[in-house]
Amino acid sequence: MRKSTIVVLSLIVISILSVYFINQPGLTPEQSLPRKELLVYCGITMIQPMSEIATIVEKQENIKISIIKGGSGNLLRSIKFNRLGDLYLPGSESYISQAMKDDLIEESTHIGYNKAAIMVRQGNPKNIPPGVTTLLNPDLYIVIGNPDTGSIGKETKKILTAAGIFNQAMQNAKELTTDSKRLVEVLKKGEADLVINWYATSTWPENSEQIDALPINNEYASKKKLVLGLLKTSKYPELAKKFMDYASSDKGRSIFERYGLYTVDQNI
Repeated sequence: MRKSTIVVLSLIVISILSVYFINQPGLTPEQSLPRKELLVYCGITMIQPMSEIATIVEKQENIKISIIKGGSGNLLRSIKFNRLGDLYLPGSESYISQAMKDDLIEESTHIGYNKAAIMVRQGNPKNIPPGVTTLLNPDLYIVIGNPDTGSIGKETKKILTAAGIFNQAMQNAKELTTDSKRLVEVLKKGEADLVINWYATSTWPENSEQIDALPINNEYASKKKLVLGLLKTSKYPELAKKFMDYASSDKGRSIFERYGLYTVDQNI
């Protein structure tokens, strides 16, 4: 499954970058471009604020910005495989740290925080209590993020390991899934009773009337830095830095906050 995911992401990257190479007689690929273009890899939980910021920066700089969304781990593997792109925003700083070890990041900026929560259908029809030991209830249909494909799966593993119940919870889970988008879907469709997901997804307008979030004790679920990285493969690093500057500005952070992501100044 991992190889097929990378192949799909690679094909998406290739199709987006094909815009760079429009066949026009006598013109180089660079001359064929109507506008300079940035390619951004973005974890699913941040896609809405990043899309809004991209629209603003596009207008300010007269450029095009394409965003590829997916599980943070899958995106990192795609970056390694393709060696293309300008910016990378995963759902956890640990992926930026790994990208730095792999010599993929030129510089980075801190834009806010993410935090995990237990999520249930709105109104909590099964009266599920807060607390991670709820994941051991054999009568619940529980879906967990895969720790190898996305930031929420990786964070879930850390939470359950800290609570000393990771192996038991994994055995009790009915399904492993790739990313936060699928975790939202199974709740909204009534296919699961409980998931652990990034809190921000429960605040989005399309989800807020169907999903309730139950807090996880800070002892197990601490806030996670959101760090935007400039890739060493960037064709236009000066434009990528302008995107980074806006995303980390007060205006940029206010956009992230509107979509349920915490700003750097908030205590949670």
